[in-house]
This record gives sequence, structure tokens and C-alpha cells, in this order.
Amino acid sequence: MPRTKKQHPGPHSQPQPPRASINGPSGEVLTLAEAAAYLRLPEAGVVDLVHSQGLPARCIAGEWRFLKAAIQHWLATASPTWETRKAAILELAGKYKDDPDLERIVEEAYRRRGRPIAEGSSSKNSGD
Repeated sequence: MPRTKKQHPGPHSQPQPPRASINGPSGEVLTLAEAAAYLRLPEAGVVDLVHSQGLPARCIAGEWRFLKAAIQHWLATASPTWETRKAAILELAGKYKDDPDLERIVEEAYRRRGRPIAEGSSSKNSGD
């Protein structure tokens, strides 16, 4: 039987770092199945939470990945209620009412769409 030489790393080869130093501590990044098991939910339910309630995740090459710490933070943080969302929307509603460029921007949008400006939205039409 022929003998083979053992391959010794050359002087320029880099030692491979342990896998944990590349991806963080073992178990920190979860697959969809692991996240579902961690949350004790079906996989479809976990994906639904990603879309409906902002469960933090990334779809990479068609596969879901979750940071365990992000899931824990998401679980510990209260989700915004309808009342807080409504308050935020109402706060934004009047945010630009005093913007000097708003009327010009609206008129330009109507002009580009070829639509007549609605009554009361422009001072030009209010005197016609």
C-alpha cells in the first residue's frame, strides 16, 4: 500500500477560527424550526408573527433566520396598542399643515396627473 505524506499547513496558511467566533455563540441564530420550537408555535404561526406583529427576522436565500436575543426582546416589549398607533397617526396628520411648500406640491401632483384641483385645496381656485 502506498504511503502518503501528511499535509502540513504552509507558513502562509491561516488557521481556521472556531465556528462560534464566526457566527457568535452557538444557538444565537435560529432557523424557522428552531424559532417555532422556542416560541412553542407552528412554523406558519411564526412567519405570520413576522408579518403581522413585527417579530424580527430575516429571510436569507429563501430561509428564515432569527436572533434569539431579538426574539427575547420582542417578547419582553409591549406591542403598540391601537390607541398608541392612532395617537401617532393623528399627531402626523397635522404635522405639515403650516408647510409653505405643501400647496405648491399638491398643485404639481394634480397637474402631473392631469386632474382638476379639488375645491378648497388651492387659493387659485377659491376665487373662481
